[in-house]
Order: sequence, then C-alpha cells, then structure tokens
Amino acid sequence: MLNRIKDKTVLITGASSGIGAACAKEFASYGCRLILAARRVDRLEALRESLQSEFGIEIFVVGMDVTHAKQVEMVLNHLPEAYSEIDILVNNAGLALGLDNFIDDDPNNWETMIETNIKGFLSVLRLISQKMVRQGFGHIINIGSVAGVESYAKGGVYCATKHAVHAITQSLREEMIEHGIKVSEILPGAVNTEFSQVRFHGNTERAEKVYDGFEPLQAEDIANLIVYTANLPLHVNLAESLILAGRQARATKVHRQG
Repeated sequence: MLNRIKDKTVLITGASSGIGAACAKEFASYGCRLILAARRVDRLEALRESLQSEFGIEIFVVGMDVTHAKQVEMVLNHLPEAYSEIDILVNNAGLALGLDNFIDDDPNNWETMIETNIKGFLSVLRLISQKMVRQGFGHIINIGSVAGVESYAKGGVYCATKHAVHAITQSLREEMIEHGIKVSEILPGAVNTEFSQVRFHGNTERAEKVYDGFEPLQAEDIANLIVYTANLPLHVNLAESLILAGRQARATKVHRQG
C-alpha cells in the first residue's frame, strides 16, 4: 500500500505496552515521527531506544497519567516545536478492573475505570481536537472495545465506560467533518496483552484462563488495523472497525477447543 503517513506526527497514549507499544512499532515502520505517552517512562525509554535503532525516526517520550487533567494539559500544550502539530492521535489509554457480580464489585475499581476510560480519554481528546481544529487537519483514532457496543454480566461498569467512548466518538465525528478532521474508532475483541493481568490485579493464573482453548488477537493485529486506517486516502474514513478473534462471535462468546 502507498505510504501516505511518512513523516506525519503521531501521538499515542498508553504507549508503554500492549496495543500502544505495537502501534508505536508499526507507525515507526512507516517513517512517522512519534510522541509516546504513558505513566511508565522507563518502558517508553526502552521502546524509543529500540525503535530509533531499528527505524532511525524521531521520537519524543513523555510521562503522562491521563487521569491527571492538569498534567495532561501541561504536557500537550507544551510539546517541543518539532512535535507541536499532531497529525494522528491514537487515544489508547484504558483498562478494565475486576470481573465480579455488580453487588460484590469493588467501587474503587469503578472509580479507576471511569477516571481513566472516560475522564482521561476526554482530557486528551479535548486538547487534541482543539489543536487539530486550529491546524485545520488531523485524524483522531479512538480505541474502544466490543464492550462498547454490547454489554456482558460482571463487566457492567467497564462496558459502560466503553459505551461512553463509542458515543463520544460518534458525536465528535459529526462535529469534526466541517473542519476536515477524520474521527475513527477501533473496537477490539479478545486481545492477548496485559489487559487481563491488569483486570485481575496481577493474578496470572486467572488471566491466562481467559484465553484457554482459543487463539486471541495479538496487539500487532490491532496495530496493523490502526495504521491501515490512518494510511487511507484523505477522502476515506474507516469510521468504525469491530475486530474479533477468529473463534469469537461476541464479547463473551468464543469457541474453545480441548
């Protein structure tokens, strides 16, 4: 495919692992300039070193916790001059916590998911949307979930946060068309990342059982779709992409073998 994004500046949140880190590598292979943001700066530095060694691209690394709105504003409003115009946003930071019946769930989990998946998502989205309107160009790619278009037992609050992402993305898409800014959403199903480890608070045994008996998506599969979406011609917007594992039909419907 023709490379339309070479030398474009891409901001990726949640870039220290999983889908975010895979996106960094895939965009780097297209010769993009990267802004990598996450809380774990040590991982970002290691990723930068690896990508610069392999691809020789410009990368700016910044520690940023999306749940701290003032920090987000400080970081995104004071980027180095070379990175001040952002062509593509991959709004990726997010998490799930817990998988218990609602009446038994920990409200602290709800608070963290709402702070990250909705408020943090919005903080980044607002500032970058404003920047892109001033620029007169840009492409916003929000990372949603299959849980944003359906709901399942024991995941109600997580599903609610991803429904919010889906609704906000649809609304923003309508608002941005007059500015020539594309707004897309990627809605992954089961992906083998740290997602389940985080959801189960580091319980590796429980996390691994999520993928027993079927092959989940890999972070690279999602990154490939994200970069494909970003690399389409200006007049084409892949607005919504629901991507599931081959043996997955719904969020909780998978065919397990063995």
